[in-house]
Amino acid sequence: MKWDDLHVFLTLARAGKLTAVAKQLDVSHPTVARRVKALEDSIGARLFDRLPDRYVLTAAGEGLMADAEAMERAADSIHRRSAGLTDAAHGTVRISAHEAMTGFLAIHLPRLRDNLQCVEFELSANHMLANLSRREADLLIREQMPDLASLVTRKLGRAAFAIYGHADMTVSHTRDKLRRMPWVGFDEDHTYMPGQTWMLELLEGAKPAMRVNNWLVLHDAVRGGAGLAVLPCYLGDTDPALRRIGPILKEVWADQWLLVHRDLRELARVRRVMDALAALFQEQKPLLEGKAR
Repeated sequence: MKWDDLHVFLTLARAGKLTAVAKQLDVSHPTVARRVKALEDSIGARLFDRLPDRYVLTAAGEGLMADAEAMERAADSIHRRSAGLTDAAHGTVRISAHEAMTGFLAIHLPRLRDNLQCVEFELSANHMLANLSRREADLLIREQMPDLASLVTRKLGRAAFAIYGHADMTVSHTRDKLRRMPWVGFDEDHTYMPGQTWMLELLEGAKPAMRVNNWLVLHDAVRGGAGLAVLPCYLGDTDPALRRIGPILKEVWADQWLLVHRDLRELARVRRVMDALAALFQEQKPLLEGKAR
């Protein structure tokens, strides 16, 4: 029984469709079908019911899942640990964060690399939590701490938020006047973003007339004069096309946490990048907290 075939089996069990598996694993549609058939032949049992719109596990397939997942965890562990068997000081470090924070890191990449010329950086802008166990990223910067024993966390700092509008916009920051202004916010799938609860309370439950699903799109909408928005100060205060409306919103803030898998935290290049990120956040603390003006 080949691990590659079991990997295809697990991916198909989770995705349900050959096309999705082919795309995820970067193989052809016939290759997926062939590997599933090879696994079924080697086991001597049918693992999936082929329905018109998806593949569904049979009882035999359900029975195989636990062992296949255990093998997957072992393979992931070997993949993580193998990073330390090569030249640990050289190589790539992948950092995942949401769009605004990724933009902040991109601006400061030259400074991050001052003493890290042997390290290549990959920045991934994503709302979703990358799977560190499978090395979808080496480091995560997030505003929440997942309750996972495999992760080690380090607090980088706290980001402040304020209301921003176009620099030419004159707005009184009394609540009544603010309520009557046009607003840009996140769509319903992203109301968990910092500042959205505060804005909805200000608007007395009404939705902002313009809604997006991305911090940088929100930023661009405000730059274009679409309306007001709650933005992180490190994003709004550095843009001369915007002006802050009123003081920092004391009720809105987001701690920034650095997450790393425990198997990778002592890898030299990962550790050096972690220390460089901590130093950068400490240096940029006034900007992050909205006090650099």
